[in-house]
Amino acid sequence: MESASIAPVVEPSPAAPTAVEHVRPRGPRPPLPFPQTVWPGSAARSRPETLAEPEATGIRSLVKPPPWPLAVSGIFAALALLILAASAVLFVRWFLSLDFMRDFMITYPGESKLPEGAPVGIPGWLAWQHFFNTFFLVLIIRTGLQVRRDKRPGAFWTPRWSKNGRGKISLSLWFHQSLDVLWLLNGLIFIVLLFATGQWMRVVPTSWDVIPNAISAALQYVSLDWPTENGWVNYNSLQVLAYFVTIFIAAPLAVITGVRMSGLWPKNAERLNKAYPIEWARAIHFPVMLYFVIFIIVHVTLVFATGALRNLNHMYGGQDAINWVGFWIFAGSMVLIVAAWIAARPLVLAPIARLSGKVSGR
Repeated sequence: MESASIAPVVEPSPAAPTAVEHVRPRGPRPPLPFPQTVWPGSAARSRPETLAEPEATGIRSLVKPPPWPLAVSGIFAALALLILAASAVLFVRWFLSLDFMRDFMITYPGESKLPEGAPVGIPGWLAWQHFFNTFFLVLIIRTGLQVRRDKRPGAFWTPRWSKNGRGKISLSLWFHQSLDVLWLLNGLIFIVLLFATGQWMRVVPTSWDVIPNAISAALQYVSLDWPTENGWVNYNSLQVLAYFVTIFIAAPLAVITGVRMSGLWPKNAERLNKAYPIEWARAIHFPVMLYFVIFIIVHVTLVFATGALRNLNHMYGGQDAINWVGFWIFAGSMVLIVAAWIAARPLVLAPIARLSGKVSGR
């Protein structure tokens, strides 16, 4: 503890025998011969404190630098990316002009032939499934990020069947896991209908030529000479692989890792926990979420860049036409998603959560 000093006491003057004045010496105070261990009282609290110089305390180092260096760095980074993208386009265009690549593009135009009996068109149930999948997935990503950054939750949920408060989780985590269950249920219905109606043939590779055709489609995208889009009849091979990975690889990984991290997993199953450590689930779950974010961004970009009205009619209007029907249905679905995003607050979630448990502040 730092040493302190005591100001000398001046004897009261005859004019004011009852007054006691504490006079501070102008020079430096002599140190105490012992460390001060008693709280100096209210006088110390009222004593003004002087701040040390910024150089001595490092206050100047806390001052934020002007924003212009960051802006200049951002401009240079954007220019570098633009130059890199332009270089990639020019290189791929030159590469495709070579004779052997021309033959390759003729042999593999970018899409594989569908099996005999493959359905044509997108049925209405697939449009509804697409909306619900988007609705749940967007909210799952939102709540997942909220759970990761929510260090001190403001509200908690405890299951109604819990004893001694076991199973208590944050309200954000409860909402995240509830959305997971709804998304999983919607996915199971989707898989059943996918195979029952034959639509699986449009999103599952049925020939090995899907790989060279996917490479061909990717090169066409990079060269800005994009492959012909006819999603109503057949997706190009790059789309087929993307949909296959999303439906049959990324989605199951999200479910398996999510269940391992949830309260549904048996905590006392030592052998099971040892065979499937929770660290593995955590290491996979977040990258899978990033995959879905990237997939959504690329998917939406291509939908609008390759004929927005026709593509939106395929997904929402149930018709192969160029009109505004699908667009307005899509716009209405976006309004619902934004409204749900805004409404996902404890004030709205708490009454719903109380239907299956107890909601408390701490």
